[in-house]
Amino acid sequence: MLHYAVVFLVVALIAAVFGFGGIAAGAVEIAKILFYIFAFIAIVTFVLSLIRK
Repeated sequence: MLHYAVVFLVVALIAAVFGFGGIAAGAVEIAKILFYIFAFIAIVTFVLSLIRK
């Protein structure tokens, strides 16, 4: 999932360089959402692994 967040961030940067502001803003929002989902799942997994030990 982190891979997809990075891909959307790269797409946003390329779109911004070429002047496509709307596409860049949309890609950045998708990248942020995917990153937050990844971070949440990573934290939950970490906490669960601490509880099981």
